[in-house]
Amino acid sequence: LDVKLSAKAARVAEKIKKKTGEEVELIKGTGGAFEVVVKGETIFSKKTTGAFPDEDQLLKDVKAKLDR
Repeated sequence: LDVKLSAKAARVAEKIKKKTGEEVELIKGTGGAFEVVVKGETIFSKKTTGAFPDEDQLLKDVKAKLDR
């Protein structure tokens, strides 16, 4: 499971980088954590939602936060 989630996190990170041009830092967590923080604000937390994000919506949310 960890390998699958890590691969998914890496794929999402690459999509964010391609769409925004921003560098993305992946930090290994525990317990299935997947959080996205932009400009110091958590815009997605798998621990809160209990599910992995919709990638298209996540990309829109990241872009919107960066554009502010």
